[in-house]
Amino acid sequence: MNKRLQYVWLVAVLVLVGCGEPPWNNPYPVDQARANIVYSSFSERPKHLDPARSYSSNEYAFIAQIYEPPLQYHFLKEPYTLIPLTAATLPEVRLFDADDQPLPADAALEQIAYTDYVVTIRPGIRYQPHPALAQDDQGTYRYHALTRRQVAAVNRVADFPETGTRELTAEDYIYQIKRLATPWRHSPIAGLMQKHIHDFAELTERIQAMAPPAVNGERPFFDLRDVPFAGAQALDRYTYRVRIDGAYPQFKYWLAMPFFAPMPWEAEAFYDQPGMRAKNITLDWYPIGTGAFMLSENNPNLRMVLERNPNVHDERYPDAGMPEDVAAGRLKDAGKPLPLIDAAVYSLEKESIPYWNKFLQGYYDSSGISSDAFDQAIQLESDGDAELTPAMRERGIQLMTAVNTSIWYLGFNMLDEVVGGDSERARKLRQAIVIAIDFEDYVSIFANGRGQVAQGPIPPGIFGHREGREGLNEQVFEWRHDRPQRRSIETAQALLAEAGYPNGRDPSSGRALTLYYESMDSGPDGRSRLSWIRQQFAKLGIELVVRATDYNRFQEKIRDGSGQIFMWGWNADYPDPENFLFLLYGPNAKVRGGENASNYDNPRFNALFDEMKYRPDGPERQAIIDEMVAIVQYDAPWSFGFYPKSFSLHHTWLSNVKPNLMANNTLKYRRLDPLVREQLRREWNPPIVMPLILFALLLALGALPAWLLAQRRERSRAR
Repeated sequence: MNKRLQYVWLVAVLVLVGCGEPPWNNPYPVDQARANIVYSSFSERPKHLDPARSYSSNEYAFIAQIYEPPLQYHFLKEPYTLIPLTAATLPEVRLFDADDQPLPADAALEQIAYTDYVVTIRPGIRYQPHPALAQDDQGTYRYHALTRRQVAAVNRVADFPETGTRELTAEDYIYQIKRLATPWRHSPIAGLMQKHIHDFAELTERIQAMAPPAVNGERPFFDLRDVPFAGAQALDRYTYRVRIDGAYPQFKYWLAMPFFAPMPWEAEAFYDQPGMRAKNITLDWYPIGTGAFMLSENNPNLRMVLERNPNVHDERYPDAGMPEDVAAGRLKDAGKPLPLIDAAVYSLEKESIPYWNKFLQGYYDSSGISSDAFDQAIQLESDGDAELTPAMRERGIQLMTAVNTSIWYLGFNMLDEVVGGDSERARKLRQAIVIAIDFEDYVSIFANGRGQVAQGPIPPGIFGHREGREGLNEQVFEWRHDRPQRRSIETAQALLAEAGYPNGRDPSSGRALTLYYESMDSGPDGRSRLSWIRQQFAKLGIELVVRATDYNRFQEKIRDGSGQIFMWGWNADYPDPENFLFLLYGPNAKVRGGENASNYDNPRFNALFDEMKYRPDGPERQAIIDEMVAIVQYDAPWSFGFYPKSFSLHHTWLSNVKPNLMANNTLKYRRLDPLVREQLRREWNPPIVMPLILFALLLALGALPAWLLAQRRERSRAR
């Protein structure tokens, strides 16, 4: 047969065979079609997977599934509720006076010399299989004394043929706390912990003095078990205590963060061997934990894979939640052992459009919504509520929304001679600007409506937040028609005139008042935002000069107090009002090394803060918070901006999805129906064979004359 014709028939056969195969555009192996695997994505490589250093949401997406601090947040309950994870119970809190005498739980603050948090962990919890824990028959660690040649022969942790495990102990938690104090680990919370954990600052000094120096840029293993530390001590194999100077009730929330997850000393002994760092075989690349999952593949240029930890300890799906959880079917798995899935594959997606298309094709199980895809996915009703478009509903896609425990605000540097200070002139200038900046408009234009305009510094979901008329910022809004409405621009102009700037004019020069905005925006979207901000100030006749820099330079200006006006945000570390109100606490000013970027310093506010942060939630604490919020509403060091809203989508085959803005370890609760996923992928991705058929026909037509000619020649030879 003519070769060309053979090719035509081959194409036709492939087309017919392909009709019974999985979708041709499936990016995953065929044998995973019905696997119990969640598919997701990431857009940039996590920089740190070491729990002593990691402090970023894109890193927590991985390490929170691997590392287990003693506590966690209940997956379903509201408000956010701490429950044990590796701990047997919630920590026992013991108060002591300066003479080491026990105090009652309601002791006066000035009586408390220190607080002990006593944690008892559950026996029998074991680490994931790892070469750092591999031992020979004599109990000697196989890979703790590697030669340079042995290190040169490996390129990843999986290249070590043997793995081992051991039981989690209280000492592992103490070892990790010592790692937080180790200077060369550069833990981002070391400075904060020095203020609270007893003997922490001195521990840092002891480690620095006792540790051997780095050699050729590599620091040899230094066993932190040998360093004495009064701030955390093991009471027995499964119990340890952390001592806090004075009182710091918020410490319990830190015990639910990866910073306080356990670390076996063997991990540092393994990773700190000469030559390992050059191979990128470090804790920042290969974590080791007791969690539901372990990182089996770390290829940040392609994918990252979490697989079920074969040594996972017994943990069950919650059997209680909120009333809406029952209606949503989130309690169907009550009592089942976790995790409910076998693995999670995260593929690198740097661009939003390919990511979105793969979600619509069913190749990602859930998705956020970029600005480019917003109109395709969401339609806003007349009352402002968000609904899925008909196209999304037809596919069974479900929408989850939540107001984040975070805030974006426009801040004034209170050290600035024009907009800062506590004079009536400066205060009325700020009040005028705060009224003029229409954040309702900002949310609509730049966030697709995904935000709730803020009345104060505390977002919803955090104790102290007031909704509705109770929480109204009366300096900026009026309550009309059962909703807040921004005061008129005429009100702002009158305040500006009272401040000494009639029509926005500086009387000393007769020209428009010039103010300076510190920007970290870049690109087309940034230019649009900056243009919008200029327009807000122009309503008052104020000329706004934008000083655009990169983010590092922007941070420098805020740290040294040389900026004037800026926009910034804050995400909650833990669900307590202290974590937001401390952003306005005078002693916490940026110029003093704190997080108070506005350098606001009101003595009354400071005194109330000191009283509020140690009180338990209740009417008395709420009353203090209400007064604090009223003070900052009046002083206006911030224009409170908005609380962002998160919108997420997930396919019908993915269950047990609920926004939990404090919990990061929710992958273990996900449930899949892989058969439904496979069926819908086939329906949504039918092979488009018509172009191939047309191509085959064209080839056949092109080959036909040659075939006829060949037949004619054969007949003529035969004659």
